[in-house]
Amino acid sequence: MAAEGDINLSPLRREWDAAHVAPATRALLDEDARYFLHQSLSTPCFDALAGAEGIYLIDTEGRRFMDFHGNSVHQVGYGHPTVVAAVKGALDTLPFSPRRFTNAAAVELARRLVALAPDPLGKVLFAPGGTSAIGMALKLARIVTGRHKTISMWESFHGASLDAISIGGESSFRKGIGPLLPGTEHVPPCAPGNCAYRCGGRCTLACADYVEYVLDHERDVAAVVVETIRSTDVQIPPPGYYQALRRACDRHGALLILDEIPIGLGRSGKFFAFEHYGIVPDMVVLGKGLGGAVFPIAALIARADLDVAGHTALGHYTHEKSSIGCAAALATLDVIAGEGLVEQARALGEHALALLRAVQARQPFVADVRGIGLLLAVELRDPATGAPAAELAERVMYECLARGLSFKVGQGNVLTLGPPLVISREELERAIRIIDDALSAAGAAAAQTRGST
Repeated sequence: MAAEGDINLSPLRREWDAAHVAPATRALLDEDARYFLHQSLSTPCFDALAGAEGIYLIDTEGRRFMDFHGNSVHQVGYGHPTVVAAVKGALDTLPFSPRRFTNAAAVELARRLVALAPDPLGKVLFAPGGTSAIGMALKLARIVTGRHKTISMWESFHGASLDAISIGGESSFRKGIGPLLPGTEHVPPCAPGNCAYRCGGRCTLACADYVEYVLDHERDVAAVVVETIRSTDVQIPPPGYYQALRRACDRHGALLILDEIPIGLGRSGKFFAFEHYGIVPDMVVLGKGLGGAVFPIAALIARADLDVAGHTALGHYTHEKSSIGCAAALATLDVIAGEGLVEQARALGEHALALLRAVQARQPFVADVRGIGLLLAVELRDPATGAPAAELAERVMYECLARGLSFKVGQGNVLTLGPPLVISREELERAIRIIDDALSAAGAAAAQTRGST
């Protein structure tokens, strides 16, 4: 089943467990499984960590994994000294800021984000996580427009809360849950990576026409909510897509909300991914990496003239202006700017794409390679049938883990690669060699398995 990430109870997971998990780690994993509610994509876990530094995760047996997954929080890597020092300073001076007070770090972070965003984006709210910030955006859209419906995309992911899965399109989060938020209309996503399979190989921007069609027929749409670039399998819309959505929203009085929780903060080679498209949304949501892989914090940045909800609560979160979270976020912005990570993401991403295209030329199961900045995808399909090669993708993931590289498998058959922006050129090249070797090994293992059945 296609999903936002890899599945945690597959036969290949059990093979990994038998070959790589030592008794001490197994005891810890068993205790984890005993006390945590089980859920797909996480518990039960497959390994246990003891440390994290730079681009590496370190497990309890001392193995080091280059982390190209990181739940998209690690733009500045793990344990960056600037971020750690800022958090320690906040702990020593203002460990908590009750909601009815403000603090200097919160005000400065709001100012910095507004300065980075183009006009007319000029007002900010913070939340403990991206899902909560999406919820604030939905509430604000209802208040501003007096409407309640939304248009979002099948296969999208905006978080795991009930309102977020209502606008999301991942079946693994929605299936069997029961009634969801009313008025959440869905249309097919813009998925250029699948044009060969869905659109006959030619992008016609029919996906934008779907949005226009619903707006024509549903007069009470408050907002169109889109992942600027879908990070689970790296679908990068052409510029015309967002220009068409911007025009459609303007014509129909709907707000355009862009979810950049995993893709913002420079990963795309621009600070905001929407900067690639020559449009400005009415709201944009940031999260994940904003806390420097240390503290959970997210931000809703909205048009200044949408500041019309002073009579009600949009967020009202206990940690809304967390002095620690804001200190971590300010340090993260300092690192991104001071170390030139936006430009580094662009340059290293171009280099990685060239290397991955060479891998594609010699690996028959690689149907497509795509990327923007340091968000990259290797899509695997059966060369004979064109069908998604989901089992092979999972084999490749475990082969790479055995070689010291961790990443996500998205939509069942896409190797999704999102390294920290602080990665070196040499580390990036080593990771791609690991993927190449793992593809060869996994392909040989799959062929052997087919031959023995």
